[in-house]
Amino acid sequence: MKTKKVNVNSADAESRLTEFVAKFDDSNARLIWDCRSELRTLLPTANEVVYDNYNFFVIGYCATERPSSCLVSLAAAANGVGLSFYRGATLPDPEGLLQGAGVQNRFIRLPTVAPLRQPGVLALIRAAIAQADPPLPTSGPGRLIIQSVSAKQRPRRKVV
Repeated sequence: MKTKKVNVNSADAESRLTEFVAKFDDSNARLIWDCRSELRTLLPTANEVVYDNYNFFVIGYCATERPSSCLVSLAAAANGVGLSFYRGATLPDPEGLLQGAGVQNRFIRLPTVAPLRQPGVLALIRAAIAQADPPLPTSGPGRLIIQSVSAKQRPRRKVV
């Protein structure tokens, strides 16, 4: 599977993002936009690093352009949207909200934007921010960066 690194200027990045989200059915597209808006509010200085990969469409919220600096990522597929914590296995999770058993990554399913406003999820996001290495910038807006696009992708809409 071929993945192409993409260099686009900031004016084109928003239009490319719109094209990627348009591949989803209306309810998932609306959810992606709502969650993105909520995450921009929570992480205003983070870069949004976009990957339109084979399995998932991903918007990572990062201190740099590197995926390894992502704190959280919005990950979408035909079956829904989730919030992925890149270093979720190391986060305190007293409410048991995080799913997954990977060595590093954990996630929360987002049937709506509402979980992003729950105290337990906000605490997880704050803990991810506190662990960030490098840390998020303390001021200035983050940039939207289209990082890569896979030539071949799974369907973004449910196949019936």
